[in-house]
Amino acid sequence: MARSLDGLVLSPVADQAPGQVGTRTRFTYHEENGRIWAEYAGGDVVHGHLVGTRDGDGLDFRYVQLKQDGTTSSGHCLSTVTERADGRVRLEERWEWESQEGSGTSVVEEVAD
Repeated sequence: MARSLDGLVLSPVADQAPGQVGTRTRFTYHEENGRIWAEYAGGDVVHGHLVGTRDGDGLDFRYVQLKQDGTTSSGHCLSTVTERADGRVRLEERWEWESQEGSGTSVVEEVAD
């Protein structure tokens, strides 16, 4: 199993569509006893939260965010936690909006110091 996410800061490796998370978005993760949560902001996202669970290297969480244009949105994500050769954590994600149309994949990685 990959190491704990607790206290890690992660960021997407590529921009998504406008109004979604992108390379300027930073996620600060917390983990305790199989529970995960994070706060995130940056780019088009003013404020976001995610909450869910971790089972081995699998994450299952829901997210909600407030965007720069004043709208809110929410969705569901399944992620696989891996470690890069340099030791940084990487999440390979499959997400789907629940408040609007759309789904996709993304990759977020631990921000290097």
